Amino acid sequence: MEELDNKYYLKLNVIIEPLIDFWYAWSHLISPATAAMNIKKRHLRIMDSYIKNSKTHSIAVKNPKMLGGPFMDYQDERVEEITKLYDDTIQKRKHLLELDEALRELNQILQVEMKGFSLNKMYDKVPEILKGYVELYYDLNNNVNYRLIEPLLYQSKYYDESCQSIALQLIDADDSRSFVLSTPRLPEDHVIQLEIPFKSEVIDELFRMKKIPGSYESIKNLLNIPAEKEEHFKQFFTTEKPSEFKAYDGPGVRTRYFGHACVLVETKKISILVDPVISYDGYETDVNRYTINDLPEEIDYVLITHNHQDHILLETLLQLRHRIKTIIVPSSSKGNLQDPDLKLMFKKIGFNQVIELHELESIEMENCTITGLPFLGEHADLDVRSKLCYHFSLHNGIRLLFAADSCNIEPRIYEKVKEVVGEVDVLFLGMECEGAPLSWLYGPLMYEKLDRDKDLSRRLAGSDYNQGMAFIDIFNPKDVFVYAMGMEPWLVFISSIKYTDESKAIVESNKLLEECIARGIGAERLFGEKTIEYL
Repeated sequence: MEELDNKYYLKLNVIIEPLIDFWYAWSHLISPATAAMNIKKRHLRIMDSYIKNSKTHSIAVKNPKMLGGPFMDYQDERVEEITKLYDDTIQKRKHLLELDEALRELNQILQVEMKGFSLNKMYDKVPEILKGYVELYYDLNNNVNYRLIEPLLYQSKYYDESCQSIALQLIDADDSRSFVLSTPRLPEDHVIQLEIPFKSEVIDELFRMKKIPGSYESIKNLLNIPAEKEEHFKQFFTTEKPSEFKAYDGPGVRTRYFGHACVLVETKKISILVDPVISYDGYETDVNRYTINDLPEEIDYVLITHNHQDHILLETLLQLRHRIKTIIVPSSSKGNLQDPDLKLMFKKIGFNQVIELHELESIEMENCTITGLPFLGEHADLDVRSKLCYHFSLHNGIRLLFAADSCNIEPRIYEKVKEVVGEVDVLFLGMECEGAPLSWLYGPLMYEKLDRDKDLSRRLAGSDYNQGMAFIDIFNPKDVFVYAMGMEPWLVFISSIKYTDESKAIVESNKLLEECIARGIGAERLFGEKTIEYL
Protein backbone atom coordinates (compact mmCIF):
# COMPACT_ATOMS: atom_id res chain seq x y z
CA MET A 1 0.00 0.00 0.00
CA GLU A 2 3.05 2.27 0.33
CA GLU A 3 3.15 3.52 -3.28
CA LEU A 4 -0.31 5.07 -2.92
CA ASP A 5 -0.09 5.81 0.76
CA ASN A 6 -1.55 9.31 0.64
CA LYS A 7 -4.50 8.36 -1.54
CA TYR A 8 -6.56 6.05 0.62
CA TYR A 9 -10.19 6.54 1.52
CA LEU A 10 -12.03 4.86 4.35
CA LYS A 11 -14.74 2.67 2.87
CA LEU A 12 -18.29 3.94 3.24
CA ASN A 13 -19.45 0.79 5.04
CA VAL A 14 -16.89 1.06 7.84
CA ILE A 15 -18.77 1.67 11.08
CA ILE A 16 -17.73 2.70 14.56
CA GLU A 17 -19.49 1.35 17.60
CA PRO A 18 -18.62 3.42 20.68
CA LEU A 19 -18.44 1.08 23.67
CA ILE A 20 -18.45 1.38 27.44
CA ASP A 21 -17.13 -1.81 29.02
CA PHE A 22 -18.12 -3.61 25.79
CA TRP A 23 -21.71 -2.29 25.91
CA TYR A 24 -22.94 -0.03 23.12
CA ALA A 25 -22.63 3.53 24.37
CA TRP A 26 -25.60 5.85 24.66
CA SER A 27 -26.10 9.00 26.69
CA HIS A 28 -27.21 7.30 29.93
CA LEU A 29 -23.95 5.32 29.98
CA ILE A 30 -21.87 8.51 29.89
CA SER A 31 -23.37 10.62 32.65
CA PRO A 32 -21.97 9.04 35.86
CA ALA A 33 -25.16 8.61 37.91
CA THR A 34 -27.27 7.11 35.13
CA ALA A 35 -24.31 4.96 34.09
CA ALA A 36 -24.03 3.55 37.61
CA MET A 37 -27.69 2.61 37.75
CA ASN A 38 -27.74 1.09 34.26
CA ILE A 39 -24.70 -1.04 35.05
CA LYS A 40 -26.34 -2.33 38.23
CA LYS A 41 -29.94 -2.78 37.11
CA ARG A 42 -29.52 -3.49 33.40
CA HIS A 43 -26.09 -4.85 32.49
CA LEU A 44 -25.44 -7.05 35.52
CA ARG A 45 -28.98 -8.40 35.51
CA ILE A 46 -28.89 -9.35 31.83
CA MET A 47 -25.44 -10.91 32.18
CA ASP A 48 -26.48 -12.86 35.27
CA SER A 49 -29.56 -14.15 33.46
CA TYR A 50 -27.49 -15.23 30.46
CA ILE A 51 -24.89 -16.98 32.62
CA LYS A 52 -27.60 -18.93 34.42
CA ASN A 53 -29.60 -19.88 31.33
CA SER A 54 -28.15 -18.94 27.96
CA LYS A 55 -30.56 -21.26 26.14
CA THR A 56 -33.52 -19.13 27.23
CA HIS A 57 -31.84 -16.14 25.58
CA SER A 58 -31.15 -18.10 22.39
CA ILE A 59 -34.81 -19.10 22.14
CA ALA A 60 -36.14 -15.64 23.00
CA VAL A 61 -34.17 -13.75 20.34
CA LYS A 62 -35.68 -15.96 17.63
CA ASN A 63 -39.17 -14.76 18.62
CA PRO A 64 -40.03 -11.46 16.87
CA LYS A 65 -42.25 -10.51 19.81
CA MET A 66 -39.17 -10.57 22.07
CA LEU A 67 -37.17 -8.18 19.90
CA GLY A 68 -35.83 -5.45 22.15
CA GLY A 69 -36.20 -7.56 25.28
CA PRO A 70 -33.46 -8.27 27.88
CA PHE A 71 -31.97 -11.17 25.93
CA MET A 72 -28.46 -11.54 24.55
CA ASP A 73 -28.25 -12.33 20.86
CA TYR A 74 -25.25 -14.43 19.87
CA GLN A 75 -24.96 -17.11 17.20
CA ASP A 76 -22.89 -19.30 19.50
CA GLU A 77 -22.86 -19.72 23.25
CA ARG A 78 -20.66 -17.10 24.96
CA VAL A 79 -21.21 -17.97 28.62
CA GLU A 80 -17.52 -18.08 29.50
CA GLU A 81 -16.87 -14.63 28.03
CA ILE A 82 -19.97 -13.12 29.63
CA THR A 83 -18.94 -14.59 32.99
CA LYS A 84 -15.58 -12.87 32.65
CA LEU A 85 -17.25 -9.60 31.65
CA TYR A 86 -19.57 -9.88 34.64
CA ASP A 87 -16.65 -10.46 37.03
CA ASP A 88 -14.60 -7.66 35.45
CA THR A 89 -17.54 -5.27 35.80
CA ILE A 90 -17.94 -6.10 39.49
CA GLN A 91 -14.24 -5.50 40.04
CA LYS A 92 -13.47 -2.54 37.75
CA ARG A 93 -16.70 -0.61 38.30
CA LYS A 94 -16.90 -1.13 42.04
CA HIS A 95 -17.03 2.63 42.59
CA LEU A 96 -20.00 3.00 40.23
CA LEU A 97 -21.84 0.14 41.89
CA GLU A 98 -21.23 1.89 45.21
CA LEU A 99 -22.60 5.10 43.67
CA ASP A 100 -25.77 3.26 42.60
CA GLU A 101 -26.18 1.88 46.11
CA ALA A 102 -25.63 5.30 47.67
CA LEU A 103 -28.22 6.97 45.43
CA ARG A 104 -30.81 4.37 46.35
CA GLU A 105 -29.90 4.64 50.04
CA LEU A 106 -30.24 8.43 49.94
CA ASN A 107 -33.66 8.21 48.35
CA GLN A 108 -34.78 5.72 51.00
CA ILE A 109 -33.55 7.93 53.85
CA LEU A 110 -35.33 10.96 52.46
CA GLN A 111 -38.62 9.19 51.80
CA VAL A 112 -38.75 7.59 55.26
CA GLU A 113 -37.42 10.35 57.50
CA MET A 114 -38.38 13.68 55.97
CA LYS A 115 -41.97 14.87 56.34
CA GLY A 116 -41.70 18.60 55.72
CA PHE A 117 -39.23 19.76 58.38
CA SER A 118 -35.97 21.54 57.57
CA LEU A 119 -33.43 19.53 55.62
CA ASN A 120 -30.38 21.27 57.08
CA LYS A 121 -29.48 18.46 59.46
CA MET A 122 -30.07 15.79 56.81
CA TYR A 123 -26.78 16.52 55.07
CA ASP A 124 -24.99 14.58 57.81
CA LYS A 125 -27.07 11.53 56.88
CA VAL A 126 -26.24 11.67 53.18
CA PRO A 127 -24.16 8.58 52.28
CA GLU A 128 -20.49 9.47 52.57
CA ILE A 129 -19.64 9.03 48.89
CA LEU A 130 -22.47 11.40 47.87
CA LYS A 131 -21.50 14.21 50.21
CA GLY A 132 -20.57 17.23 48.13
CA TYR A 133 -22.45 16.00 45.08
CA VAL A 134 -26.11 16.56 46.04
CA GLU A 135 -28.45 19.29 47.21
CA LEU A 136 -31.59 18.32 49.11
CA TYR A 137 -34.89 20.09 48.53
CA TYR A 138 -38.67 20.00 48.82
CA ASP A 139 -41.11 20.75 46.05
CA LEU A 140 -44.15 22.91 46.81
CA ASN A 141 -46.13 19.84 47.87
CA ASN A 142 -43.47 19.06 50.50
CA ASN A 143 -42.23 16.05 48.53
CA VAL A 144 -38.55 15.61 49.35
CA ASN A 145 -35.91 14.94 46.69
CA TYR A 146 -32.31 15.66 45.78
CA ARG A 147 -30.56 17.14 42.80
CA LEU A 148 -27.18 16.04 41.54
CA ILE A 149 -24.40 18.55 40.96
CA GLU A 150 -23.65 16.76 37.71
CA PRO A 151 -20.60 18.82 36.64
CA LEU A 152 -18.84 17.74 39.85
CA LEU A 153 -19.61 14.07 39.13
CA TYR A 154 -17.96 14.47 35.73
CA GLN A 155 -14.84 15.80 37.51
CA SER A 156 -14.73 12.86 39.92
CA LYS A 157 -13.60 9.24 39.75
CA TYR A 158 -17.13 8.33 38.72
CA TYR A 159 -16.42 9.55 35.19
CA ASP A 160 -13.71 7.23 33.92
CA GLU A 161 -12.63 7.37 30.29
CA SER A 162 -10.74 4.09 30.66
CA CYS A 163 -14.04 2.27 30.21
CA GLN A 164 -14.49 3.83 26.76
CA SER A 165 -13.41 2.10 23.57
CA ILE A 166 -14.38 1.89 19.92
CA ALA A 167 -15.14 -1.09 17.69
CA LEU A 168 -14.48 -0.78 13.96
CA GLN A 169 -15.92 -3.14 11.39
CA LEU A 170 -17.23 -3.46 7.85
CA ILE A 171 -20.93 -4.19 7.52
CA ASP A 172 -22.58 -5.76 4.50
CA ALA A 173 -26.27 -5.63 5.43
CA ASP A 174 -28.71 -3.25 7.12
CA ASP A 175 -30.08 -5.63 9.74
CA SER A 176 -26.85 -7.33 10.78
CA ARG A 177 -26.36 -6.17 14.38
CA SER A 178 -27.81 -7.26 17.70
CA PHE A 179 -30.00 -4.95 19.77
CA VAL A 180 -27.79 -2.47 21.60
CA LEU A 181 -29.44 -2.37 25.04
CA SER A 182 -29.22 -6.10 25.65
CA THR A 183 -26.17 -7.51 23.83
CA PRO A 184 -22.61 -6.47 24.72
CA ARG A 185 -20.11 -6.34 21.88
CA LEU A 186 -17.72 -9.18 22.66
CA PRO A 187 -14.48 -9.51 20.66
CA GLU A 188 -14.98 -10.93 17.16
CA ASP A 189 -12.51 -11.81 14.41
CA HIS A 190 -14.06 -9.29 12.00
CA VAL A 191 -14.06 -6.44 14.55
CA ILE A 192 -11.14 -4.26 15.63
CA GLN A 193 -11.64 -3.01 19.19
CA LEU A 194 -9.40 -0.17 20.34
CA GLU A 195 -9.05 1.45 23.75
CA ILE A 196 -9.63 5.01 22.61
CA PRO A 197 -11.73 7.58 24.51
CA PHE A 198 -14.61 9.12 22.62
CA LYS A 199 -13.07 12.62 22.73
CA SER A 200 -9.94 11.48 20.86
CA GLU A 201 -9.18 13.47 17.71
CA VAL A 202 -7.88 10.26 16.13
CA ILE A 203 -11.54 9.35 15.52
CA ASP A 204 -11.90 12.58 13.53
CA GLU A 205 -8.77 11.81 11.52
CA LEU A 206 -10.07 8.35 10.63
CA PHE A 207 -13.55 9.37 9.52
CA ARG A 208 -12.31 12.42 7.65
CA MET A 209 -10.86 9.81 5.26
CA LYS A 210 -14.36 8.83 4.11
CA LYS A 211 -14.19 12.04 2.07
CA ILE A 212 -10.59 13.21 2.00
CA PRO A 213 -7.81 10.71 1.13
CA GLY A 214 -5.07 10.17 3.64
CA SER A 215 -2.12 8.03 4.58
CA TYR A 216 -2.84 4.44 5.51
CA GLU A 217 0.42 4.15 7.45
CA SER A 218 -0.27 7.33 9.36
CA ILE A 219 -3.78 6.37 10.46
CA LYS A 220 -2.66 2.84 11.30
CA ASN A 221 -0.01 4.24 13.60
CA LEU A 222 -2.29 6.84 15.15
CA LEU A 223 -4.81 4.13 16.02
CA ASN A 224 -2.05 1.80 17.21
CA ILE A 225 -3.52 -1.12 15.27
CA PRO A 226 -2.29 -4.46 16.69
CA ALA A 227 -0.05 -6.40 14.31
CA GLU A 228 -2.43 -9.37 14.27
CA LYS A 229 -5.26 -7.09 13.08
CA GLU A 230 -3.37 -5.19 10.39
CA GLU A 231 -4.37 -7.41 7.47
CA HIS A 232 -8.00 -6.98 8.43
CA PHE A 233 -7.55 -3.23 8.94
CA LYS A 234 -6.26 -2.90 5.37
CA GLN A 235 -9.65 -4.09 4.12
CA PHE A 236 -11.23 -0.92 5.53
CA PHE A 237 -9.60 1.22 2.83
CA THR A 238 -9.93 1.83 -0.89
CA THR A 239 -8.42 4.06 -3.56
CA GLU A 240 -11.84 4.57 -5.12
CA LYS A 241 -12.92 8.18 -4.74
CA PRO A 242 -16.43 8.65 -3.30
CA SER A 243 -19.03 10.64 -5.20
CA GLU A 244 -18.99 14.42 -4.81
CA PHE A 245 -21.58 16.16 -2.67
CA LYS A 246 -23.52 18.84 -4.51
CA ALA A 247 -24.43 21.63 -2.14
CA TYR A 248 -27.78 23.30 -2.60
CA ASP A 249 -27.35 26.45 -4.70
CA GLY A 250 -30.97 27.41 -5.29
CA PRO A 251 -32.88 30.46 -4.11
CA GLY A 252 -35.07 28.60 -1.62
CA VAL A 253 -34.60 25.75 0.83
CA ARG A 254 -33.95 22.04 0.29
CA THR A 255 -34.90 19.36 2.80
CA ARG A 256 -33.49 15.85 2.58
CA TYR A 257 -34.83 12.98 4.64
CA PHE A 258 -32.12 10.50 5.69
CA GLY A 259 -34.31 8.06 7.61
CA HIS A 260 -36.06 8.01 10.99
CA ALA A 261 -35.97 11.59 12.38
CA CYS A 262 -32.89 12.74 10.46
CA VAL A 263 -33.48 15.63 8.05
CA LEU A 264 -30.95 17.94 6.39
CA VAL A 265 -32.17 21.50 5.81
CA GLU A 266 -30.11 23.58 3.37
CA THR A 267 -30.17 27.05 1.94
CA LYS A 268 -27.44 28.61 -0.17
CA LYS A 269 -25.99 30.04 3.04
CA ILE A 270 -26.49 27.43 5.75
CA SER A 271 -26.84 23.70 6.50
CA ILE A 272 -28.72 22.26 9.49
CA LEU A 273 -28.97 18.56 10.36
CA VAL A 274 -31.71 17.39 12.71
CA ASP A 275 -31.26 14.23 14.88
CA PRO A 276 -28.40 12.65 12.89
CA VAL A 277 -28.85 8.94 12.19
CA ILE A 278 -27.05 8.11 8.96
CA SER A 279 -27.10 4.81 7.11
CA TYR A 280 -24.16 3.27 5.28
CA ASP A 281 -23.20 2.69 1.66
CA GLY A 282 -21.08 0.08 -0.07
CA TYR A 283 -23.34 -2.97 -0.01
CA GLU A 284 -26.43 -4.16 -1.85
CA THR A 285 -29.81 -3.13 -0.49
CA ASP A 286 -33.33 -2.76 -1.82
CA VAL A 287 -34.03 0.44 0.14
CA ASN A 288 -32.80 3.70 -1.38
CA ARG A 289 -31.14 5.97 1.13
CA TYR A 290 -28.90 8.96 1.54
CA THR A 291 -25.59 8.33 3.28
CA ILE A 292 -22.64 10.29 4.58
CA ASN A 293 -21.76 11.15 0.96
CA ASP A 294 -24.93 13.22 0.79
CA LEU A 295 -23.89 15.54 3.61
CA PRO A 296 -21.96 18.80 3.23
CA GLU A 297 -18.28 19.04 4.12
CA GLU A 298 -19.25 21.42 6.91
CA ILE A 299 -22.51 21.18 8.84
CA ASP A 300 -23.27 24.53 10.41
CA TYR A 301 -25.69 23.25 13.04
CA VAL A 302 -26.84 19.91 14.38
CA LEU A 303 -30.14 19.99 16.28
CA ILE A 304 -31.02 17.38 18.92
CA THR A 305 -34.71 17.05 19.76
CA HIS A 306 -34.48 14.79 22.81
CA ASN A 307 -32.32 12.37 24.75
CA HIS A 308 -33.27 8.94 23.44
CA GLN A 309 -30.79 6.60 21.78
CA ASP A 310 -32.48 6.78 18.36
CA HIS A 311 -32.12 10.59 18.32
CA ILE A 312 -28.66 10.89 19.89
CA LEU A 313 -26.81 8.17 18.02
CA LEU A 314 -23.19 8.53 19.09
CA GLU A 315 -22.12 6.20 16.30
CA THR A 316 -23.21 8.77 13.72
CA LEU A 317 -22.25 11.85 15.70
CA LEU A 318 -18.66 10.72 16.29
CA GLN A 319 -18.23 10.08 12.56
CA LEU A 320 -19.52 13.58 11.80
CA ARG A 321 -17.81 15.45 14.64
CA HIS A 322 -15.07 16.88 12.42
CA ARG A 323 -17.74 18.35 10.12
CA ILE A 324 -20.04 19.80 12.78
CA LYS A 325 -19.54 23.44 13.75
CA THR A 326 -22.19 23.70 16.48
CA ILE A 327 -24.60 21.37 18.26
CA ILE A 328 -27.85 22.77 19.65
CA VAL A 329 -29.41 20.78 22.48
CA PRO A 330 -32.46 21.25 24.71
CA SER A 331 -31.70 22.55 28.18
CA SER A 332 -32.13 19.93 30.91
CA SER A 333 -33.62 20.24 34.39
CA LYS A 334 -30.11 20.53 35.91
CA GLY A 335 -29.76 17.75 38.41
CA ASN A 336 -32.69 15.40 37.95
CA LEU A 337 -31.37 11.86 37.71
CA GLN A 338 -33.60 10.95 34.77
CA ASP A 339 -32.62 14.09 32.81
CA PRO A 340 -28.84 14.23 32.41
CA ASP A 341 -27.31 17.40 31.02
CA LEU A 342 -26.74 17.05 27.26
CA LYS A 343 -24.39 20.01 26.94
CA LEU A 344 -22.12 18.55 29.62
CA MET A 345 -22.13 15.16 27.93
CA PHE A 346 -21.33 16.44 24.45
CA LYS A 347 -18.50 18.64 25.67
CA LYS A 348 -17.01 15.74 27.63
CA ILE A 349 -16.87 13.54 24.52
CA GLY A 350 -15.18 16.10 22.29
CA PHE A 351 -17.86 18.40 20.86
CA ASN A 352 -16.51 21.84 21.65
CA GLN A 353 -19.27 24.16 20.47
CA VAL A 354 -22.55 23.24 22.18
CA ILE A 355 -25.48 25.62 22.71
CA GLU A 356 -28.44 25.02 25.01
CA LEU A 357 -31.83 26.23 23.84
CA HIS A 358 -34.91 26.81 26.00
CA GLU A 359 -38.59 26.76 25.12
CA LEU A 360 -39.57 29.75 22.93
CA GLU A 361 -35.94 30.85 22.76
CA SER A 362 -34.64 31.61 19.26
CA ILE A 363 -31.30 31.51 17.52
CA GLU A 364 -30.77 33.87 14.58
CA MET A 365 -28.75 32.43 11.72
CA GLU A 366 -28.02 33.57 8.20
CA ASN A 367 -31.21 32.95 6.18
CA CYS A 368 -32.93 31.23 9.12
CA THR A 369 -34.31 31.65 12.63
CA ILE A 370 -34.76 28.54 14.78
CA THR A 371 -37.06 28.58 17.79
CA GLY A 372 -37.36 25.83 20.39
CA LEU A 373 -40.97 24.82 21.07
CA PRO A 374 -42.43 22.70 23.88
CA PHE A 375 -42.12 18.95 23.33
CA LEU A 376 -44.84 17.06 25.18
CA GLY A 377 -45.00 13.51 26.49
CA GLU A 378 -43.07 10.52 25.04
CA HIS A 379 -41.08 10.20 28.27
CA ALA A 380 -43.50 8.06 30.30
CA ASP A 381 -44.70 11.05 32.38
CA LEU A 382 -41.27 11.57 33.92
CA ASP A 383 -39.95 15.07 34.57
CA VAL A 384 -37.61 15.20 31.59
CA ARG A 385 -37.05 18.67 30.17
CA SER A 386 -34.23 18.07 27.70
CA LYS A 387 -36.66 17.90 24.78
CA LEU A 388 -37.65 20.44 22.13
CA CYS A 389 -39.54 20.67 18.89
CA TYR A 390 -37.88 23.04 16.41
CA HIS A 391 -39.58 25.78 14.39
CA PHE A 392 -37.68 27.08 11.34
CA SER A 393 -38.46 30.48 9.83
CA LEU A 394 -36.54 30.71 6.57
CA HIS A 395 -35.52 33.63 4.38
CA ASN A 396 -38.10 32.83 1.70
CA GLY A 397 -41.00 32.83 4.14
CA ILE A 398 -41.17 29.03 4.46
CA ARG A 399 -41.83 27.80 8.00
CA LEU A 400 -40.99 24.25 9.05
CA LEU A 401 -41.90 22.46 12.28
CA PHE A 402 -40.00 19.38 13.40
CA ALA A 403 -42.21 17.87 16.09
CA ALA A 404 -40.18 14.65 16.42
CA ASP A 405 -41.87 12.28 18.92
CA SER A 406 -43.87 14.96 20.72
CA CYS A 407 -47.16 13.47 21.89
CA ASN A 408 -49.86 16.12 21.63
CA ILE A 409 -51.51 15.26 24.94
CA GLU A 410 -52.50 18.88 25.63
CA PRO A 411 -53.34 20.70 22.37
CA ARG A 412 -54.06 23.93 24.24
CA ILE A 413 -50.31 24.32 24.79
CA TYR A 414 -49.74 24.27 21.04
CA GLU A 415 -52.65 26.65 20.55
CA LYS A 416 -50.75 29.12 22.74
CA VAL A 417 -47.52 28.36 20.87
CA LYS A 418 -49.23 29.06 17.55
CA GLU A 419 -50.21 32.51 18.82
CA VAL A 420 -46.47 33.20 19.16
CA VAL A 421 -44.96 31.56 16.05
CA GLY A 422 -47.94 31.43 13.69
CA GLU A 423 -48.92 28.74 11.22
CA VAL A 424 -46.38 26.52 9.47
CA ASP A 425 -46.01 25.41 5.88
CA VAL A 426 -44.49 22.00 6.56
CA LEU A 427 -45.00 19.71 9.57
CA PHE A 428 -42.70 16.77 10.30
CA LEU A 429 -44.63 14.62 12.78
CA GLY A 430 -43.56 11.44 14.58
CA MET A 431 -46.31 8.85 15.01
CA GLU A 432 -44.67 5.88 16.72
CA CYS A 433 -47.69 5.93 18.99
CA GLU A 434 -47.54 2.59 20.78
CA GLY A 435 -44.13 2.92 22.35
CA ALA A 436 -42.34 0.83 24.92
CA PRO A 437 -43.36 0.96 28.60
CA LEU A 438 -41.47 3.15 31.05
CA SER A 439 -39.36 0.27 32.39
CA TRP A 440 -37.88 -0.53 28.96
CA LEU A 441 -35.65 2.55 29.04
CA TYR A 442 -35.96 4.13 32.48
CA GLY A 443 -36.42 0.99 34.59
CA PRO A 444 -32.82 0.98 35.92
CA LEU A 445 -33.34 4.48 37.33
CA MET A 446 -36.50 3.63 39.27
CA TYR A 447 -36.13 3.17 43.03
CA GLU A 448 -39.03 0.74 43.20
CA LYS A 449 -40.40 -1.54 40.51
CA LEU A 450 -43.61 -0.13 39.08
CA ASP A 451 -46.73 -2.29 39.07
CA ARG A 452 -47.15 -3.91 35.67
CA ASP A 453 -50.43 -2.18 34.84
CA LYS A 454 -48.96 1.22 35.72
CA ASP A 455 -45.81 0.49 33.75
CA LEU A 456 -47.81 -0.45 30.65
CA SER A 457 -49.89 2.71 30.94
CA ARG A 458 -46.83 5.01 30.89
CA ARG A 459 -45.22 4.68 27.51
CA LEU A 460 -42.54 6.17 25.26
CA ALA A 461 -45.16 7.00 22.63
CA GLY A 462 -45.58 9.77 20.07
CA SER A 463 -48.81 11.17 18.67
CA ASP A 464 -51.68 8.97 17.51
CA TYR A 465 -54.29 9.95 14.90
CA ASN A 466 -56.30 12.28 17.13
CA GLN A 467 -53.22 13.92 18.62
CA GLY A 468 -51.61 14.28 15.20
CA MET A 469 -54.73 15.82 13.68
CA ALA A 470 -54.78 18.29 16.56
CA PHE A 471 -51.28 19.40 15.48
CA ILE A 472 -52.60 19.86 11.95
CA ASP A 473 -55.73 21.72 13.02
CA ILE A 474 -53.63 24.13 15.06
CA PHE A 475 -50.71 24.83 12.71
CA ASN A 476 -52.58 24.45 9.38
CA PRO A 477 -49.63 23.07 7.35
CA LYS A 478 -49.71 22.74 3.57
CA ASP A 479 -47.59 19.57 3.74
CA VAL A 480 -47.40 16.89 6.43
CA PHE A 481 -44.63 14.31 6.61
CA VAL A 482 -44.97 11.45 9.08
CA TYR A 483 -41.46 10.46 10.12
CA ALA A 484 -39.42 9.21 13.12
CA MET A 485 -41.16 5.83 12.87
CA GLY A 486 -38.05 3.64 13.07
CA MET A 487 -39.20 1.91 9.87
CA GLU A 488 -35.90 1.75 8.02
CA PRO A 489 -34.11 -1.61 8.26
CA TRP A 490 -30.84 0.00 9.38
CA LEU A 491 -32.52 1.17 12.61
CA VAL A 492 -33.55 -2.18 14.10
CA PHE A 493 -30.37 -2.50 16.17
CA ILE A 494 -31.27 0.66 18.12
CA SER A 495 -35.07 0.74 17.93
CA SER A 496 -36.05 -2.96 17.88
CA ILE A 497 -39.09 -1.97 15.77
CA LYS A 498 -40.51 -4.16 13.02
CA TYR A 499 -43.98 -3.16 11.87
CA THR A 500 -46.82 -5.09 10.29
CA ASP A 501 -49.91 -3.66 8.57
CA GLU A 502 -51.75 -4.16 11.87
CA SER A 503 -49.25 -2.23 13.99
CA LYS A 504 -50.87 0.69 15.79
CA ALA A 505 -48.41 3.22 14.38
CA ILE A 506 -49.16 2.13 10.81
CA VAL A 507 -52.93 2.08 11.31
CA GLU A 508 -53.00 5.49 13.02
CA SER A 509 -50.66 7.16 10.54
CA ASN A 510 -52.60 5.72 7.59
CA LYS A 511 -55.76 7.34 8.98
CA LEU A 512 -53.98 10.66 9.36
CA LEU A 513 -52.58 10.57 5.82
CA GLU A 514 -56.00 9.74 4.39
CA GLU A 515 -57.62 12.61 6.28
CA CYS A 516 -54.93 15.05 5.16
CA ILE A 517 -55.34 14.06 1.52
CA ALA A 518 -59.12 14.40 1.83
CA ARG A 519 -58.55 17.96 3.08
CA GLY A 520 -56.20 18.80 0.22
CA ILE A 521 -53.08 18.73 2.39
CA GLY A 522 -49.99 17.11 0.94
CA ALA A 523 -49.20 14.07 3.08
CA GLU A 524 -46.67 11.23 3.06
CA ARG A 525 -45.13 8.75 5.47
CA LEU A 526 -41.41 9.02 4.82
CA PHE A 527 -39.25 5.96 4.28
CA GLY A 528 -35.69 5.61 3.06
CA GLU A 529 -35.00 8.94 1.38
CA LYS A 530 -36.83 12.04 0.19
CA THR A 531 -35.80 15.42 -1.25
CA ILE A 532 -38.11 18.42 -1.34
CA GLU A 533 -37.29 21.94 -2.49
CA TYR A 534 -39.29 24.97 -1.37
CA LEU A 535 -38.77 28.13 -3.43
